[in-house]
Amino acid sequence: MWKIDTGMGRECVTISSVATDLLLSSLHWWERRSTRMTVGIPLLCFLVLLPLNIPWSQISVTWLGVVHFLACLSPQLGSVVYHLFMNHEGGEPVYKTLLTLDMCGICMINTLGALPIVYSTLLCYPFTRTVALLMYILLSGYAIYCAITARSRVRRLRSFAWQALFRFSFFLLRWVGVGGGSPTSLRHFLTMDALAVVGGVINITRIPERFRPGLFDYWCNSHQIMHVLVVGSILYLHWGVLDDLLWINTYHCPTD
Repeated sequence: MWKIDTGMGRECVTISSVATDLLLSSLHWWERRSTRMTVGIPLLCFLVLLPLNIPWSQISVTWLGVVHFLACLSPQLGSVVYHLFMNHEGGEPVYKTLLTLDMCGICMINTLGALPIVYSTLLCYPFTRTVALLMYILLSGYAIYCAITARSRVRRLRSFAWQALFRFSFFLLRWVGVGGGSPTSLRHFLTMDALAVVGGVINITRIPERFRPGLFDYWCNSHQIMHVLVVGSILYLHWGVLDDLLWINTYHCPTD
Protein backbone atom coordinates (compact mmCIF):
# COMPACT_ATOMS: atom_id res chain seq x y z
CA MET A 1 0.00 0.00 0.00
CA TRP A 2 1.08 3.54 -0.70
CA LYS A 3 0.05 6.80 0.84
CA ILE A 4 -0.54 9.30 -1.95
CA ASP A 5 -1.03 13.01 -1.40
CA THR A 6 -3.76 14.20 -3.78
CA GLY A 7 -3.69 17.76 -2.51
CA MET A 8 -7.17 17.19 -0.98
CA GLY A 9 -6.09 14.99 1.90
CA ARG A 10 -4.51 11.56 2.00
CA GLU A 11 -5.97 8.36 0.64
CA CYS A 12 -4.67 4.79 0.60
CA VAL A 13 -4.50 2.93 -2.67
CA THR A 14 -3.97 -0.83 -2.64
CA ILE A 15 -2.09 -2.16 -5.67
CA SER A 16 -1.42 -5.86 -6.10
CA SER A 17 1.74 -5.70 -8.17
CA VAL A 18 4.90 -4.78 -6.29
CA ALA A 19 6.56 -3.67 -9.52
CA THR A 20 3.60 -1.38 -10.24
CA ASP A 21 3.83 -0.07 -6.68
CA LEU A 22 7.43 0.99 -7.14
CA LEU A 23 6.75 2.56 -10.53
CA LEU A 24 3.74 4.51 -9.31
CA SER A 25 5.61 5.69 -6.23
CA SER A 26 8.35 7.17 -8.40
CA LEU A 27 5.77 8.80 -10.67
CA HIS A 28 3.85 10.50 -7.86
CA TRP A 29 6.14 13.50 -8.10
CA TRP A 30 3.69 15.91 -6.51
CA GLU A 31 4.12 14.12 -3.17
CA ARG A 32 6.88 16.11 -1.46
CA ARG A 33 8.02 17.24 -4.92
CA SER A 34 9.97 20.23 -3.60
CA THR A 35 12.06 18.07 -1.26
CA ARG A 36 12.69 15.52 -3.99
CA MET A 37 13.84 18.25 -6.34
CA THR A 38 16.54 19.30 -3.87
CA VAL A 39 18.07 15.83 -4.09
CA GLY A 40 17.04 14.60 -7.54
CA ILE A 41 18.32 17.53 -9.58
CA PRO A 42 21.77 17.57 -7.89
CA LEU A 43 22.07 13.80 -8.40
CA LEU A 44 21.48 14.13 -12.14
CA CYS A 45 23.89 17.06 -12.39
CA PHE A 46 26.63 15.23 -10.46
CA LEU A 47 26.09 12.06 -12.47
CA VAL A 48 26.52 13.86 -15.79
CA LEU A 49 28.87 16.75 -15.03
CA LEU A 50 31.33 15.40 -12.45
CA PRO A 51 33.03 12.86 -14.75
CA LEU A 52 33.48 15.61 -17.32
CA ASN A 53 34.93 17.95 -14.71
CA ILE A 54 37.58 15.53 -13.42
CA PRO A 55 40.84 15.87 -15.44
CA TRP A 56 41.47 12.13 -15.73
CA SER A 57 44.45 12.52 -18.03
CA GLN A 58 46.22 14.70 -15.45
CA ILE A 59 45.63 12.39 -12.47
CA SER A 60 48.46 10.00 -11.64
CA VAL A 61 46.48 8.01 -9.01
CA THR A 62 43.33 7.09 -10.93
CA TRP A 63 41.58 5.20 -8.14
CA LEU A 64 41.41 8.39 -6.08
CA GLY A 65 39.40 10.03 -8.86
CA VAL A 66 37.02 7.06 -9.02
CA VAL A 67 36.59 7.02 -5.24
CA HIS A 68 35.94 10.76 -5.24
CA PHE A 69 33.27 10.45 -7.95
CA LEU A 70 31.47 7.69 -6.00
CA ALA A 71 31.71 9.75 -2.81
CA CYS A 72 29.99 12.73 -4.42
CA LEU A 73 27.15 10.57 -5.76
CA SER A 74 26.47 8.45 -2.68
CA PRO A 75 24.57 10.89 -0.40
CA GLN A 76 22.35 12.11 -3.23
CA LEU A 77 21.62 8.57 -4.41
CA GLY A 78 20.74 7.35 -0.92
CA SER A 79 18.53 10.37 -0.32
CA VAL A 80 16.73 10.00 -3.66
CA VAL A 81 15.86 6.35 -2.91
CA TYR A 82 14.69 7.31 0.58
CA HIS A 83 12.42 10.13 -0.60
CA LEU A 84 11.03 8.29 -3.62
CA PHE A 85 9.83 5.26 -1.70
CA MET A 86 9.13 6.66 1.77
CA ASN A 87 5.35 6.57 1.09
CA HIS A 88 5.28 2.79 1.34
CA GLU A 89 2.98 1.61 4.12
CA GLY A 90 5.10 -1.39 5.01
CA GLY A 91 5.52 -0.03 8.49
CA GLU A 92 8.65 0.36 10.57
CA PRO A 93 10.77 -2.34 8.82
CA VAL A 94 10.44 -0.63 5.42
CA TYR A 95 11.10 2.80 6.90
CA LYS A 96 14.20 1.53 8.71
CA THR A 97 15.51 0.00 5.49
CA LEU A 98 15.06 3.28 3.62
CA LEU A 99 16.62 5.25 6.46
CA THR A 100 19.56 2.85 6.50
CA LEU A 101 20.13 3.47 2.79
CA ASP A 102 20.03 7.21 3.41
CA MET A 103 22.52 6.91 6.27
CA CYS A 104 24.77 4.66 4.16
CA GLY A 105 24.93 7.42 1.55
CA ILE A 106 26.09 9.91 4.17
CA CYS A 107 28.62 7.45 5.58
CA MET A 108 29.97 6.73 2.11
CA ILE A 109 30.75 10.37 1.39
CA ASN A 110 32.34 10.71 4.82
CA THR A 111 34.43 7.61 4.15
CA LEU A 112 35.25 7.71 0.44
CA GLY A 113 35.37 11.50 0.38
CA ALA A 114 38.14 11.59 2.97
CA LEU A 115 40.39 8.96 1.38
CA PRO A 116 41.95 11.39 -1.16
CA ILE A 117 42.45 13.90 1.68
CA VAL A 118 44.30 11.35 3.83
CA TYR A 119 46.28 10.08 0.85
CA SER A 120 47.55 13.50 -0.24
CA THR A 121 48.24 14.69 3.31
CA LEU A 122 50.54 11.68 3.90
CA LEU A 123 51.78 11.41 0.33
CA CYS A 124 55.45 11.27 1.35
CA TYR A 125 54.89 8.75 4.18
CA PRO A 126 53.67 5.53 2.48
CA PHE A 127 53.54 3.28 5.56
CA THR A 128 51.84 5.88 7.76
CA ARG A 129 49.47 6.66 4.90
CA THR A 130 48.40 3.02 4.59
CA VAL A 131 47.84 2.69 8.35
CA ALA A 132 45.84 5.93 8.44
CA LEU A 133 43.64 4.84 5.53
CA LEU A 134 42.89 1.50 7.21
CA MET A 135 42.16 3.20 10.53
CA TYR A 136 39.76 5.62 8.88
CA ILE A 137 37.93 2.82 7.07
CA LEU A 138 37.51 0.89 10.34
CA LEU A 139 36.35 4.04 12.12
CA SER A 140 33.85 4.65 9.34
CA GLY A 141 32.46 1.14 9.74
CA TYR A 142 31.79 1.88 13.41
CA ALA A 143 30.25 5.24 12.48
CA ILE A 144 27.75 3.68 10.09
CA TYR A 145 26.75 1.14 12.75
CA CYS A 146 26.10 3.97 15.20
CA ALA A 147 24.20 5.96 12.58
CA ILE A 148 21.79 3.20 11.56
CA THR A 149 21.12 2.15 15.17
CA ALA A 150 20.68 5.69 16.53
CA ARG A 151 17.21 6.43 17.90
CA SER A 152 17.29 10.20 17.52
CA ARG A 153 18.52 12.80 15.06
CA VAL A 154 20.99 14.15 17.61
CA ARG A 155 22.60 10.74 18.17
CA ARG A 156 22.63 10.15 14.43
CA LEU A 157 24.53 13.40 13.89
CA ARG A 158 26.91 12.58 16.75
CA SER A 159 27.79 9.24 15.16
CA PHE A 160 29.76 11.12 12.50
CA ALA A 161 31.72 13.17 15.04
CA TRP A 162 34.70 10.79 15.19
CA GLN A 163 35.05 10.87 11.42
CA ALA A 164 34.98 14.66 11.52
CA LEU A 165 37.65 14.77 14.25
CA PHE A 166 39.83 12.36 12.27
CA ARG A 167 39.57 14.59 9.18
CA PHE A 168 40.21 17.69 11.26
CA SER A 169 43.47 16.19 12.54
CA PHE A 170 44.66 15.98 8.94
CA PHE A 171 43.55 19.54 8.30
CA LEU A 172 45.64 20.53 11.32
CA LEU A 173 48.68 18.70 9.90
CA ARG A 174 48.30 20.69 6.70
CA TRP A 175 47.85 23.97 8.54
CA VAL A 176 51.08 23.55 10.55
CA GLY A 177 52.97 22.50 7.42
CA VAL A 178 53.66 18.88 8.36
CA GLY A 179 51.23 17.26 5.95
CA GLY A 180 51.12 17.55 2.19
CA GLY A 181 48.36 18.67 -0.12
CA SER A 182 47.55 21.59 -2.36
CA PRO A 183 47.93 25.00 -0.67
CA THR A 184 44.48 25.97 -1.96
CA SER A 185 42.54 22.87 -0.90
CA LEU A 186 42.44 23.37 2.87
CA ARG A 187 40.01 26.28 2.77
CA HIS A 188 37.70 24.23 0.52
CA PHE A 189 37.70 21.34 3.00
CA LEU A 190 37.05 23.59 5.99
CA THR A 191 34.14 25.22 4.17
CA MET A 192 32.87 21.74 3.25
CA ASP A 193 32.69 20.59 6.86
CA ALA A 194 31.27 23.92 8.05
CA LEU A 195 28.37 23.70 5.57
CA ALA A 196 27.70 20.08 6.54
CA VAL A 197 27.59 20.91 10.26
CA VAL A 198 25.33 23.93 9.73
CA GLY A 199 22.99 21.81 7.58
CA GLY A 200 22.81 19.10 10.24
CA VAL A 201 22.11 21.60 13.02
CA ILE A 202 19.38 23.31 10.98
CA ASN A 203 17.74 19.95 10.29
CA ILE A 204 17.81 18.96 13.97
CA THR A 205 16.55 22.30 15.30
CA ARG A 206 13.80 22.53 12.65
CA ILE A 207 14.55 26.12 11.70
CA PRO A 208 12.56 27.99 10.35
CA GLU A 209 9.34 25.92 10.57
CA ARG A 210 9.45 25.67 14.36
CA PHE A 211 8.75 29.42 14.51
CA ARG A 212 5.97 29.43 11.87
CA PRO A 213 4.31 25.99 11.79
CA GLY A 214 2.63 25.23 8.48
CA LEU A 215 4.24 28.06 6.53
CA PHE A 216 7.24 26.03 5.35
CA ASP A 217 5.57 22.65 4.75
CA TYR A 218 6.37 22.63 1.03
CA TRP A 219 9.23 25.08 0.48
CA CYS A 220 12.20 26.42 2.42
CA ASN A 221 11.86 24.08 5.40
CA SER A 222 14.82 22.85 7.41
CA HIS A 223 15.11 19.56 5.54
CA GLN A 224 15.32 21.29 2.18
CA ILE A 225 17.80 23.85 3.50
CA MET A 226 19.94 20.97 4.73
CA HIS A 227 19.83 19.37 1.26
CA VAL A 228 20.98 22.60 -0.38
CA LEU A 229 23.83 23.02 2.13
CA VAL A 230 24.88 19.40 1.57
CA VAL A 231 25.09 20.07 -2.18
CA GLY A 232 27.28 23.08 -1.43
CA SER A 233 29.41 20.93 0.86
CA ILE A 234 29.89 18.34 -1.90
CA LEU A 235 30.95 21.05 -4.33
CA TYR A 236 33.61 22.31 -1.92
CA LEU A 237 34.80 18.73 -1.41
CA HIS A 238 35.05 18.37 -5.19
CA TRP A 239 37.05 21.57 -5.63
CA GLY A 240 39.42 20.66 -2.80
CA VAL A 241 40.01 17.11 -4.01
CA LEU A 242 40.62 18.30 -7.57
CA ASP A 243 43.30 20.66 -6.27
CA ASP A 244 44.90 17.79 -4.34
CA LEU A 245 44.80 15.34 -7.24
CA LEU A 246 46.51 17.82 -9.54
CA TRP A 247 49.02 18.63 -6.78
CA ILE A 248 49.90 14.92 -6.41
CA ASN A 249 50.70 14.78 -10.11
CA THR A 250 53.23 17.61 -9.90
CA TYR A 251 54.69 17.29 -6.39
CA HIS A 252 57.92 15.38 -5.75
CA CYS A 253 58.61 14.14 -2.23
CA PRO A 254 62.03 14.97 -0.70
CA THR A 255 64.55 12.17 -1.19
CA ASP A 256 66.40 12.60 2.11
